[in-house]
Amino acid sequence: MAKGEISWKGTFEDGRRRQAYAKKVGNQWRFYDREKRFDSWERILRPSLDDWLCLMDGVDRRVHRRLLQPQDAQRIRQTIKERFPETDIPKFQ
Repeated sequence: MAKGEISWKGTFEDGRRRQAYAKKVGNQWRFYDREKRFDSWERILRPSLDDWLCLMDGVDRRVHRRLLQPQDAQRIRQTIKERFPETDIPKFQ
């Protein structure tokens, strides 16, 4: 993964393994996933709440290591609140 990318592993809805990552382009985050190592990355146009929470966790970790700015974590939390208003999001520490 490149310097500006955050990756994680999970599963698809049908139980298959999944690799995913998000890349910051300008002020937006672009999400991608694939099933296996040599498959091509496919862009996710509508990331799920779980994808956003995984990204938020990765950004929080990088903010604590001073690799990203605290404003990045706040912007992600604001985006999650806008897209998923019923979700209770933990505060940034």
